Amino acid sequence: MSVDIDTVKRIARLARIAVSEEEAQGLQGELNSILGWVEQLSELDVDDVEPMTSVVQVAMKKREDEVTDGDIAADIVANAPETEDNYFVVPKVVE
Repeated sequence: MSVDIDTVKRIARLARIAVSEEEAQGLQGELNSILGWVEQLSELDVDDVEPMTSVVQVAMKKREDEVTDGDIAADIVANAPETEDNYFVVPKVVE
């Protein structure tokens, strides 16, 4: 797949980037190089490769899931203009 100059200008317009004619020609070459690398990646056989989240095996650091701050509902709604039973009261917006 290759990118023509009109596609480069369209991408720049969609990205809200001002690009001159000379810059567009340079970007055309860069985008075609990037797409060439992507095409090379699609040639790799990755059927037996497991998905991974990191290139290095790392054990997730976990902590106990415990409540450290609670029973402060009245403090949370204290500055609200209107509350009811520790809930925020908001005006109806849909009829």
